[in-house]
Amino acid sequence: MTTLLCDHADEAVAGTGDGSTVLVGGFGMAGMPVDLIDALIRQGAKDLTVVSNNAGNGDTGLAALLAKGRVRKVICSFPRQADSWVFDDLYRAGRIELEVVPQGNLAERMRAAGAGIGAFFCPTGVGTLLTEGKETREIDGRTHVLEYPIKGDVALIGAHRADRMGNLVYRRTARNFGPVMATAATTVIAQVREIVETGAIDPETVVTPGIYVDRVVKEADPA
Repeated sequence: MTTLLCDHADEAVAGTGDGSTVLVGGFGMAGMPVDLIDALIRQGAKDLTVVSNNAGNGDTGLAALLAKGRVRKVICSFPRQADSWVFDDLYRAGRIELEVVPQGNLAERMRAAGAGIGAFFCPTGVGTLLTEGKETREIDGRTHVLEYPIKGDVALIGAHRADRMGNLVYRRTARNFGPVMATAATTVIAQVREIVETGAIDPETVVTPGIYVDRVVKEADPA
């Protein structure tokens, strides 16, 4: 597989279809691929299911996508924060669906998708509203609940550096969900700070191998 180096974020997100499940990296704004999200807004895909750690901050990035009415459902760990007013208003108005998933389960469900695991049992959330109606099993004297993988049609992730083959390295906490999302989606699109020549990244430091990455675009310079 050859990674496509895109000249612009609009080129990178081209072809994203209506009704797609889109995995969006970031923990708050750390690692949030804002250029790709803005391009997705311009691209016009609608009726999306967005999987992310939270449901947007302020009025930019993921919150801007929600504000455009393009998202049908959010699957996340932290839907409410001090600056999640866009999601709050949509949810209270009944204009968006929500599935809350404990953070570790969220990461593991995407990791399972990338690893080809059909389902797994986990004790997190047992006895709460989050696991009502789900299959349970006693394992080693403890109740576990059956969880299924989360697969994406598209993953939008932010990384620090890529080489021309799409190998990625991340910067500190901006790494967050990027690596597991890159394994769990059909099309993986990475926004990076810089693109270097193949061989310029020490192979021992590569976090996401280029075999998982379909498109790479350098983020826009600050205005």
